[in-house]
Amino acid sequence: MDAYVARQPIFNKDMQIYAYELLFCDGTEKYLPEMDGDIATTQVIKNSVINIGMNEICAGKKSFINFTANLLIKQIPLLLSKENIVVEILEDVEPEEDLLQACREMSNKGFLLALDDFVYMPKLRPLVDLADIIKFDFRISTIEEIQSYIEQLPHPKPRLLAEKIETKEEFEIALDMGFEYFQGYFFCKPEIIKGKKIETSQLAQLEIMAAINGDDLDFAKITDLVLHDVGISYKLLRYINSPFYAKPQKISSIKHALVYMGAPELRRFMSLMTISNLAAGKPDELISIACIRGKFCELLGEISGKKVNVSELFTVGMFSLLDTILGQPMPDILDKIPLSPNLVTALVEKKGLLAAFLIMVVAYEQGRWPIVKTLAGKLKVDEDKVPALYLEACQWSNSVVAS
Repeated sequence: MDAYVARQPIFNKDMQIYAYELLFCDGTEKYLPEMDGDIATTQVIKNSVINIGMNEICAGKKSFINFTANLLIKQIPLLLSKENIVVEILEDVEPEEDLLQACREMSNKGFLLALDDFVYMPKLRPLVDLADIIKFDFRISTIEEIQSYIEQLPHPKPRLLAEKIETKEEFEIALDMGFEYFQGYFFCKPEIIKGKKIETSQLAQLEIMAAINGDDLDFAKITDLVLHDVGISYKLLRYINSPFYAKPQKISSIKHALVYMGAPELRRFMSLMTISNLAAGKPDELISIACIRGKFCELLGEISGKKVNVSELFTVGMFSLLDTILGQPMPDILDKIPLSPNLVTALVEKKGLLAAFLIMVVAYEQGRWPIVKTLAGKLKVDEDKVPALYLEACQWSNSVVAS
């Protein structure tokens, strides 16, 4: 039994990934509803952190992991690597002496400690003194309240992390307040710029995306396109020779690479290249999430009891962030390219079978487990296989984004 694990990015000031927060859900609770919470969490950590490995989920970045008071007192974090994790202390933890002693020992051994959903209270001062990072939830507290809490912190202050940042404006406010790290879906939400037009070069790339994701792939046309584009040719060879493929021999010919990939993989590769070009100047995580969504949708479709076109599922996932990338409403973007009605309905209206898979994937990445469970049932997807498919999608994304 795999545990549900999703990752949420944490950015630095330059919008580069600093770490991921891991969201856990123990799958065994379906069968053991009375299981003690600490035992369940320990089992999740064992399955997901030790057995799977952090690099597989977080691509070498640090992982923020929540720990209950009992797990902190038992010093469970010491089972893990101080280089890989940040120990996140939940907001309901009481600063009793045994807990403080355990946290002191972890801090002395080089573990980073973070306080979650922080609201200043005098009794929390011993934990504040130990904390390396303090997380403020911008949905729980107002800007004024957060500022007052910051003013009561010791000097030098711990590093500040703003979570639940939903808009670019909130990001800029937090930046001005002295925050160093940022967490939330502001980078995934479209910032519609009035009067902005889709550039000719972007339109050409969108037309390529439509061509490669249509019912009939013109292989000769795509081959010619790749052969005449040095950048795509270079990236294609890096991609086809990446560890994800684990081939016995290195491929050095473009034509050999295209034949080896075949139509489905060629569609994926060209979609990735085009998304990457369109997303120039945007956070790299946008491309990563688009890749995960596309691959995750495709993999879910392959095991679903529903009759569905998995190529269309991949496209729905990859295209789901086009409005964010281009700063234009999704209907305006899709009006420029001839996609199938099923794809347009899924992306614009969020209706239909394709949309149901996308909604399930987005719910998974946000840790909304009840929605995931409900949709898995409706889509006839074996729930026990879902965590492994998410991990495979992350591995694929890590591989292709690094190519």
